[in-house]
This record gives sequence, structure tokens and C-alpha cells, in this order.
Amino acid sequence: MTIPASFLDEIRARVGLSGVVARTVKLTRAGREMKGCCPFHDEKTPSFYVNDDKGFYHCFGCGEHGSVIDWTIKQEGLAFRDAVESLAAQAGLDMPQEDAGSQQRAQAAAGLHDVTARAAGWFAEQLAGAGGAAARGYLDKRGLTAATIKDFGLGLAPDGRTKLKVALDSIGVAKLVETGMLIAPEDGGEPYDRFRGRLMFPIRDPRGRVIAFGGRILGDGQPKYLNSPDTPLFDKGRTLYNLDRAGPLARKSGRLLVVEGYMDVIRLAQAGIGEAVAPLGTALTEQQLQLLWRVVPEPVLCFDGDAAGQRAGLRAALRALPLLEPGRSLRLATLPAGQDPDDLVRAQGPQAIEALIAAAEPLIDRLWRSETDGVDAATPERRAAVRERLREHSSAIADASVRALYDAEFRARFDALYLPRREWTPKGGPRVVPKGRASPALLALHARDQSHGEVAALIVGLLEHPHLADRHGEALARLDAGMPLQRLLSAILDALTHAPDLDKTALSHDLHQRGVAPLAVDVRKLNRLGFSFTKPAPPDNVSGHAADVERDFAGVVDTVLARTRIDSELQAATARFARSSSEADWAAQQRLRAERVGLDATLMKLAEARREALLD
Repeated sequence: MTIPASFLDEIRARVGLSGVVARTVKLTRAGREMKGCCPFHDEKTPSFYVNDDKGFYHCFGCGEHGSVIDWTIKQEGLAFRDAVESLAAQAGLDMPQEDAGSQQRAQAAAGLHDVTARAAGWFAEQLAGAGGAAARGYLDKRGLTAATIKDFGLGLAPDGRTKLKVALDSIGVAKLVETGMLIAPEDGGEPYDRFRGRLMFPIRDPRGRVIAFGGRILGDGQPKYLNSPDTPLFDKGRTLYNLDRAGPLARKSGRLLVVEGYMDVIRLAQAGIGEAVAPLGTALTEQQLQLLWRVVPEPVLCFDGDAAGQRAGLRAALRALPLLEPGRSLRLATLPAGQDPDDLVRAQGPQAIEALIAAAEPLIDRLWRSETDGVDAATPERRAAVRERLREHSSAIADASVRALYDAEFRARFDALYLPRREWTPKGGPRVVPKGRASPALLALHARDQSHGEVAALIVGLLEHPHLADRHGEALARLDAGMPLQRLLSAILDALTHAPDLDKTALSHDLHQRGVAPLAVDVRKLNRLGFSFTKPAPPDNVSGHAADVERDFAGVVDTVLARTRIDSELQAATARFARSSSEADWAAQQRLRAERVGLDATLMKLAEARREALLD
């Protein structure tokens, strides 16, 4: 039904905007308004203003503007009607009803929320009681703290057919069946508890209300995980586990991680990565993708490194294609074989997950790899088949502007990979022959003309500390930098080969003469990695900083070269497995994937350590 405009005006009048905003943003008085740092973009100087008299917020930095309803939709990830219902409850208003039937349905739903809330409380009591010792032991082995167990409301469904039924007898059997807490046999027999002998995970809606449960079997038995059935409160295809907690955190950090299971979400939260959600035992649905996009523009989907995980990643990519819009996409991360996020964070700490997120590939890269990795395209007919499959992917995109850019990107990559390329001869220098085929990531770099990661940081290191080229010049020349980074790196190495004693000022002048000074400026702006060698020496620790620079620069060069080698070996291993499907080739591929993730974690850890040292 359409909500009357007069009712929306009443909500705006009754609910103080600054009070709602102040729950997540620190506000200070500025005349008749309140101001704070904008939650919609990163800033250090407040440009975000809230005006209670006029009933709107506005950011002069990014242009975000809206009412208390807009705020609730954007900051809590709620649909319009859900946001209005939430604010109406805060204002003490009853939602307008279209007819008697809709009013009855709303009242019934409110009663069912009470049922699931009471069930959650009872399950939590059973876990904390004498009968919960074994379940608590299991959680202790999984590394969960008492605080985490309480935060997520974990509970225990005791073994027994009617224990919940008896405990919540005052609610009535009908409501317990309607909420999925009891199973009513088709033959008319007595209803009995759905969840028995299971560790219980409450499932909440975006407003934080318990609407369903997931249960993990304790001991032997099948199924291992059991979810509530669809009910008037719960539709598993439209629900994401932990969205109520992860959403606000994700809106602040700008990232949202999608993992496979409840325990992955909980372990990540305990490790300090609270922006994780999970689907409920099914592949991501269109409705769940829409929920993710209400929170962040590019959620990261995390998949296992085995064949099933790769297939799941591709399915998610294909499902998302028709829904893509400008500024709205996915990134996909691949775990080492045999490990889930819970395993990884326990073995290597949260930095391994941070590295995984940082290395997540764009949606278009996953599609490109799926059609080109290990594919024999030696003949025109086979290349035509690859091009046709790529065209089918871009054709699935409904948005015309995104579809056109996917077409252009695929064409650029296809031409760069499969069509003959002319050798490049730099002015005044020797002929440079391209070595082998470019990687998908490098082809994307050529197409988008962007710098990338650690190579850009190493170039900044040379600009800050030109003397590093004397020891590492040969290794740096082997880097697969991509254009335009390759042009800048070649110019720097050539300048320092002819004049090894150049300092940073003289090197900058030389690069200006060569016409690449603007590239050097851009690389400095784009670098986001806090290695010691990208920073000038602090006045109070010049000698210590110099030692850090030497050690860190050598470490990053070695690690990046090792990663390039592994990428090449991984591509070959993937091609071998595609031909043989043998266990040995699969194991080799997974070992290389694990090494690749480990190298990323090493680089991330080093950058983070130096960043923290600089902040101390």
C-alpha cells in the first residue's frame, strides 16, 4: 500500500533528526545546526550538517542530502517501508493500514516476533545452564569467547522432542508451528520440536529482531546445519545472517564481506572484522545481492579455493550481471584450498583476511579468467568461441552504459591477448620485446590506465630514495609493471644508470626533461601502501628509518618477484589441471594459490606494521 504523505510528514516532525544521526556520528553544535564528519565519505574536517528545524542533513563535501527517512534507509540498509515502520515505532505512531486484513496481518507478525524472541532467550538459557556444558566445550574449542557468544545470542536446543514446546507452552502450539519452532506432522500427530541437540544461531532482520534460527548438530547426525523454514517473518532468500550488525560497520568502513557460514561470520567479528554476512544455505539470490548493494557499492564475495568454490564464484558473478549499474558491482576473493575464513583467521590472524580482501578481484576479472585461463585458443575458431562467450556475458547486463563498457573492456583484453602486437621501441633506446602473454590483471591495467599496488609503492620508494636503484636495479627491471608504470620505471632506472649519484631533487628534474614527471606525481597520489620507503625520514630517527628502508624495500622487491613467478606457475598449473583433471595437478594448483595468499599477507603485514610505527 502507499503510505500517505501526511503520515511521513508526521514522522519527520516527531523524530528528531540530530538524535538519530548522533547514534553513529559525533555531532557538535554550530549555531542553529549540528555538524560532524560525514559518514558517507572519508574526511577529517567536518562538512556534514544536520538542521533539525528544516528536517534535513547535508554534506558540503560529497553532496549527500536527505531527511530522517533517507538517513534510516541509507545507514541501516532498510527498505523504504521497513525504515518508516522503524521510525514510526520510535515516534509512538501506528502504521496506517489499508484495510482490516492488512491490520490483522501486521498484528499477527508482531505477535510472532515475540515468539522468536522468547525462543532465543530460552535457547541462550539452556546453553548457559548445566545441560550446556558439552556445547560450551565445543564453542571453546572453536575459540569463541564468552563475550562473543553473548553478543551473537548463541544458544542450545536440548535433545528431546518436546522440551521447547513444554517450556513455551503459554505461547500456544499454533504460533510455535507458524514460526517454525515446532513441526506439525502431516498425519495429524502431535507437533514436536524442530531443533533438537543443536547449537542455535539466532537470525535477525535488519532491525535486529529475531525472525528465525539456524542450528548446528552437536555430535553425529544429519543434516549438519538446519535452518528455520520460510515463515511470515522469514524468507531465507531475502535474508542475510548478521546484516543487522555488519551493515552499520560496513557503511563506515566501505567494505562488506560475504562468507559461507555462521561460524565464519562470528570468528571474523571476534577477530575485529565485523563487516561480514552469510547467506542461509543457498546460493546468493537477486534479493540478497540487492541487500548487499544497499550497504556498499562493491561487496566482496569470499569463496573456497576448491573446484566447488570456483563454480560458486562464477555462479554469483553470472547472477549479478543483469543487476549491475553504474558504481555497483562485486569483487571476489578466493581462499586457500581446504580452508574457510574461520580456519584462516585462526591459523594466520586477521591480517590474512585483510590481505584476502585487498587482493579480491573485480567481477569482470573473474569472468575474464573463467573464459581464458587454461583455454586452448590456438585457432581462429576457438578464439571466436571465446569472444562469443565474452559477448554473452556483457549482453546479460541490463544497464546500457555498464554493458557498453564491459563490451569495450572485453574487446581491449581480447585484442591484447590474442591479436598480434607490434614491438615497442622507446625513443633513443634499445628495442623492447614483450615477454609472453600479459596476465589478466595487467591487461586490465592497460585498458584502464591505472597503477597497481606494490609496484607503484616501489616506484615511490625510488623517487624518495634514488640510491636504492644501485642495489636493486637489476631486480626492478624484471618487474612486470604494466603501462604506464613501466614507462615511468624504465625512465627512472635509465636515469639512475647514467647518473647513479642523483638525489631525489635531481631525479625529479631529469624525469621532467624526459616528459614523465606528471606520471611520478600521479603515482605519489595513488599510492596507498604505508611502507617505510614511501615516506621521508622522520627528523628524530634518520638512521633507524634508513635501516627500515633498506630492509623493507628489499623484502617487497623479493616478494613481488616471487608473486610474479607464482602467478606464472599458477597459470600453467591451472592449464594442466584443465587438461588432465588429475589430483596431482589439482594439488599443485592449490599449493600455489596458498603461496600466493601467503605472499599477499606478508606484504599487507609489512605495510600495516610500518603504518603503525609511523603513527606511534
